[in-house]
Amino acid sequence: MNAAPADQIRLLEVQALDVRLSQLAHKRKSLPEHAEIESLTKDLIQLRDLLVAAQTQESDLAREQTKAEQDVDQVRQRAVRDQQRLDAGAGSPKDLENLQREIVSLAKRQGDLEDVVLDVMERRESVQERLAELTGRVSAVQTKTDDATARRDTAQTELDAQAGSVTRDREAVSAAVPADLLKLYEKLRVQQGGVGAARLYQRRCEGCHIELNITELNEVRKASPDTVLRCENCHRILIRTAESGI
Repeated sequence: MNAAPADQIRLLEVQALDVRLSQLAHKRKSLPEHAEIESLTKDLIQLRDLLVAAQTQESDLAREQTKAEQDVDQVRQRAVRDQQRLDAGAGSPKDLENLQREIVSLAKRQGDLEDVVLDVMERRESVQERLAELTGRVSAVQTKTDDATARRDTAQTELDAQAGSVTRDREAVSAAVPADLLKLYEKLRVQQGGVGAARLYQRRCEGCHIELNITELNEVRKASPDTVLRCENCHRILIRTAESGI
């Protein structure tokens, strides 16, 4: 394949722009905010699970407290009615004696139930404190996540803008490169890890960083300036410049 020396040099410009695009893509993918957001998101999921569990527990205790308070109120109301009947002296002596015993029993029952209410209230208060703590932690982690996301989005926008500018430059430069030369370059770039063309600098291929031997140098010296050369070691397009050392 033949191409004017100027077109071959231009291919190095395309390569440099492609390297820059690869660097920007890698930088975008490797932004520290990605790992930060991932870690914060995991923390947030765990905290939200704990918060839901605490909310469920608090709701259960609220129902338990309501039921216990209703039981106390029922016993209290019955005790009041019995006391009223006893005070009124209605009924036989035996009935009144039974009422007295029942009032004593209800008083004990009421005390036991009030202890249950107190126990539930204490447990509920503890859960409510845990709920407040978890709510605060969720809010704090969410704030950090939002901040990291905003920083990531800003960085990505800046990198995308740079990539867009480089892409436009690349399109302009590659448009001036002969189609067959550009096609070969694109093929080699895919095969060779993103580098399809390399400069011959001081007798060394900058693609594989191997110095050409005397035989290879003689072949380069004999080749026409229009000849598109390939590195014998890495097979990339080898571009000659004033600094090739030949």
